[in-house]
Amino acid sequence: MSKTIFEQIAAGEIPANIVYEDDVCIAFTDAFPLSKGHTLVVPRKPVENIYDLDEETGAHLMKVITKMANALRSAFSPEGLNVVQNNGAYASQSVFHIHFHLIPRYKDEYDGFGYHWEQDPNKRTDEEKSEIQNIIRTHLNA
Repeated sequence: MSKTIFEQIAAGEIPANIVYEDDVCIAFTDAFPLSKGHTLVVPRKPVENIYDLDEETGAHLMKVITKMANALRSAFSPEGLNVVQNNGAYASQSVFHIHFHLIPRYKDEYDGFGYHWEQDPNKRTDEEKSEIQNIIRTHLNA
């Protein structure tokens, strides 16, 4: 099986602008950034998506994501920051190795990040909401 581009970067087989690395993960600036400081945080081991991510690695990634977010805020003073992680082609995942985008947002700079959020048009009753809640709880230990 061929390695993903992120496995190749983590192995030092192809160049990247690495800003942080440890035994578990690596962080580097995006080769095609949406904004100044756009950074990716990626585990070294191959994990396709969040469904395959073990809790220990996930906790470590979040620790590094927090560290990187604070470094970006200190370095560039953005007005905001999006942390984006996609799972599956339908959710716009294009490299099938889990990765987190940290995208600094600047008030007067176009960044091409077309984030749009709309509420579910299905107006759910309190009973339906309660049923959804119970289904999720039932599957927490599945």
